[in-house]
Amino acid sequence: MTLKIALAQTNFLVGNIAANVDNIIAVSNHARDTLGADLIVFPELCITGYPAEDLLLRKDFIDSANNAIYQLAERINGIAVVVGYPERAGDKLYNSAAVLQDGVMLANYRKQALPNYGVFDEQRYFVAGNQPCVFEFNGLFIGLTLCEDVWQSGIIAANKQAGAELLLTLNASPFHSGKIYQREKIIGEQIKAVGIPLVYVNQVGGQDELIFDGASFVMDEYGEVVFRAAEFTEQISVVEFEGNQPLKTTLAAPYTKISSDYNALVLGVRDYVRKNGFQGAILGLSGGVDSALVLALAVDALGTDKVEAVLMPSRYTQDMSNEDAVLQADALGVKYHVIPIEPAVTAFTGMLAEVFAGSGRDTTEENIQARCRGVILMAMSNKQGKLLLTTGNKSEMSVGYATLYGDMAGGFAPIKDVPKLLVYQLSRYRNSVSPVIPERVLVRPPSAELAPDQKDEDSLPPYDMLDPILERYVELDQSAEEIIAAGFRADHVARAINLVDRNEYKRRQSPPGIRITPRAFGRDRRFPITSGYRGFDLG
Repeated sequence: MTLKIALAQTNFLVGNIAANVDNIIAVSNHARDTLGADLIVFPELCITGYPAEDLLLRKDFIDSANNAIYQLAERINGIAVVVGYPERAGDKLYNSAAVLQDGVMLANYRKQALPNYGVFDEQRYFVAGNQPCVFEFNGLFIGLTLCEDVWQSGIIAANKQAGAELLLTLNASPFHSGKIYQREKIIGEQIKAVGIPLVYVNQVGGQDELIFDGASFVMDEYGEVVFRAAEFTEQISVVEFEGNQPLKTTLAAPYTKISSDYNALVLGVRDYVRKNGFQGAILGLSGGVDSALVLALAVDALGTDKVEAVLMPSRYTQDMSNEDAVLQADALGVKYHVIPIEPAVTAFTGMLAEVFAGSGRDTTEENIQARCRGVILMAMSNKQGKLLLTTGNKSEMSVGYATLYGDMAGGFAPIKDVPKLLVYQLSRYRNSVSPVIPERVLVRPPSAELAPDQKDEDSLPPYDMLDPILERYVELDQSAEEIIAAGFRADHVARAINLVDRNEYKRRQSPPGIRITPRAFGRDRRFPITSGYRGFDLG
């Protein structure tokens, strides 16, 4: 006996329950009528979108979500539908999956493993279930699981012991670099140990800082992938089963690490702009590599006609910076403006001359330049309804090499979680697709150009030394002693760590940005601003 199961790798809008229900109905009807599916599986918490965060604490929101289950059951016929939703039972809330068919709920499962690490806060909202759920469908016994369940030992085995011959798992598994390989390896080992086929459906799309990459798959009982959906795109796929055995079909090739990171960033920009109703995006284009990469990401995400660039030269901006910025804008076909900031800088320094009398020049004057640029960009953003993209990278955010209310001013930070060395790799990858970033931008020493002949290395260790130190301290939580023991210079380690510790207040005020590493600032890494802790004591 054959069974056709559809994998609905879909992109939902958090909080818009009515739109999500309509989407589920439309996709289910398509899977039934066009693809001939008998059963369709949607992602985790697809009724509300994931993560709904503290919307889950609102009674009216949960009422709407639970009512939606009854609506779906009434409105979908001729196909079984598996959907995720927040189930209220008395005074408890569960992360649940329901199986609906022809007005009837065939089964309901409550997630047992509630993740509470990294970006996950599920124990804040949900109570854990404690029982497997196995239901019969067309003569086959099928078990249900939700996301973290299949990462933990024991739950898959419990489903098989309860009689499951096939496992369906609904997921909202966030992306980070290399996640597809980690996901398939760990789950494959679990499946191989138990010996039961699995259908893994993951949501796709950007939600604030998080990216969901899709890459849904089907594994046979040996943990071998026999089907894989594409990454970073909506896709409705059907896999046919003979009994409980999946028939091998297409496997979308996973991206390389760099191309995967790039496509994640593009998706993040596109969905943040689209889902929040902006008319497009605007950014300052300096002639440096960071803004060059952000412009390319914005154009790839939104299209040339939706993106504007602004060149804002100062007395310290080198001619080559202006030339390279124009070259890139022209290569991408982007409308750009040239607005020199010298009149604004002169006005501000003149206004402050009396109160600054007797003080020498320092970073204050540099920050005035950056803040003049921020005012210009925010004004254009407000006037045009376009999202202002900031261009700071993770290395800068780590050590505070950015100006509050200056280059940090904006609504979204696409490369906030991209270390400087990766900025260069992503830029070269984009040029391999089509050359849009001038080579000179990629080989020049990086500079903020806020002072004569300024270079980043005047204030920071070289990036090829800084980035590995930051990775160890920020992402791996290594101590100064461990980092030095790994071969890094003590003065570089001291400088980097002290800058990280001192600049939490800046990071707390920065715009949200796309998470592509396993430990991003914000949801992943939450440190107090006021703190006596120092990772390295300079003495």
